[in-house]
Amino acid sequence: MIATDLHALTGAYALHALHDDERAAFEHHLASCDACGQEVAEFTATVGRLALASTVRTRPAMREQVLERITMVRQVPPGAAVLERVRRGGRGGRALGRWALAACVAAAAAFGGTAVWQYERAQGAVDRAAQAERHAEDVAGVLAAPDARSRSVKVAGGAGTLVVSASRDRAVFAVSRMAPPPGGKVYQLWFADGGKMRSAGLMDPGRSSQAVLMQGAVDGASGIGVTVEPAGGSKQPTSAPIALLSVPA
Repeated sequence: MIATDLHALTGAYALHALHDDERAAFEHHLASCDACGQEVAEFTATVGRLALASTVRTRPAMREQVLERITMVRQVPPGAAVLERVRRGGRGGRALGRWALAACVAAAAAFGGTAVWQYERAQGAVDRAAQAERHAEDVAGVLAAPDARSRSVKVAGGAGTLVVSASRDRAVFAVSRMAPPPGGKVYQLWFADGGKMRSAGLMDPGRSSQAVLMQGAVDGASGIGVTVEPAGGSKQPTSAPIALLSVPA
């Protein structure tokens, strides 16, 4: 059942807590109500700050423990059972034994290559996890900073909020329900420095809601912009900004 007062649904909408009929009615209302749009953007930023600020840091020794266990845990090499049966088979199995032994040696060599490949994959996964953890901590640090200031804007059909911490000299751009970029394109963030645009990184084209730690220092920037660029980004903007907002004081 659709609520009669659509203005009261801003918080539930930001939390994705509306039923399909309520969400459709509210989004239709949102298109023509600036007050609700502002509230949704502010609620969205608040939800992001609360969620990311509660990130739990893993123990520093976890990475070393994972890498150590990878080197200690082994699988049974292919052909090991066959080799044992041949060893017990006596003279009648000598001819077969030579072939089986050769097969086992080849299998062991293949297993060795597989083990190296598995180790490298595990190492890459650990490194990616550590990088993601550091990124989450940096984002949470900006959002939870005592001096964090925010400013909101509508962007690509969704709501965007810029959060800046002067003490950390970093900025986070959080978006919710942002339309995907055209095929082969990506959203790129920029700092405006004295009339020049400085790249601040790319947004993930596959995510409609995300919090991006902008690359580079905020100091000296008067505002930020969002443009649509070719995949991989551009050194300078190649399209008109789809969103512009000043850096909150």
